Amino acid sequence: GEAFVREEQYGFGRQPGAAVTRRLGPEEGVHAMAASPDAGTIINLARYPIDQPDHPAFEACLAAIRAELGDDGCAVLKGFVRPECLADLEAEAERTAPFAHRNFNRTNAYFGRDDESLPAHHPKRRFYERSNAFVPADNFGPDSMLRSIYEAPYFAPFIQAALQEEHFFRYDDPLADVIINVVEPGGGFPWHFDTNNYTVTLSIRNGDAGGLFRYCPNLRTPTDENYDSVRAVLDGDTAGVHTLALEPGDLQIFKGRYALHNVSPVQGNRARYVGIFSFAEIPGMVGSVERTRQLYGRVLPIHEERAGLRSDALVD
Repeated sequence: GEAFVREEQYGFGRQPGAAVTRRLGPEEGVHAMAASPDAGTIINLARYPIDQPDHPAFEACLAAIRAELGDDGCAVLKGFVRPECLADLEAEAERTAPFAHRNFNRTNAYFGRDDESLPAHHPKRRFYERSNAFVPADNFGPDSMLRSIYEAPYFAPFIQAALQEEHFFRYDDPLADVIINVVEPGGGFPWHFDTNNYTVTLSIRNGDAGGLFRYCPNLRTPTDENYDSVRAVLDGDTAGVHTLALEPGDLQIFKGRYALHNVSPVQGNRARYVGIFSFAEIPGMVGSVERTRQLYGRVLPIHEERAGLRSDALVD
């Protein structure tokens, strides 16, 4: 007989849609996925037909994402990964987590060094404990589910269309294009800005409690660091802070280059896992030498060769 699966219909944005029943195709299911990490068996293409630009739901999805990005620089696709794939995705995170670089040090919002020429209250001189870890991208090879999503031929074009970016490239950093952020119990991530303009993240597993994503949209621009507003947030001003609770399988598109953001401390006994897919506005962009060394514990020749390659003049 025919197999059917119950799914939520086109629940674009931060609220799920209505449940519908759909016939399960012969190429779908956990057996096909187990044989090969084909993105088409991992992504919930019935709900988000990102591989079909002519599908009626494609434009509806784009419109919803663009509205959220225009509102506060953050959009969420609930249930982007098929529910039956979440266990395998978590297993990939568990398998690679031991290779995460754990460097619990003090850092500022720009991952830069102290500048003693500035006053003590300046954001560049405000350092905080950083207590999480990253699994570098060279741990995710051709058999990786995360990499299969990132390199799916329709994934980047869809993200580009959602962001409405004319110039859009995969991040060229061999240590940072596809990574997993591991936040262990008691750990979090202090306020910071991202190096690349747009970050796409996939929630894999939450801790027992805590681990909330908090952000201040559009706090700086390509030409204005807005240090006064950054300092206000660091001083505890929550007036412009948004808080977001993500569930495993949710995909988030976030303008982290301009939004100050952090992760609240994870509570309980389980680590929090988040996959990160990175993109940039110019080809060949990689992380700065200082930031790469902080996050991954090492740098490659490419980081030295391309130091200073940026699309703007922000601190970092």
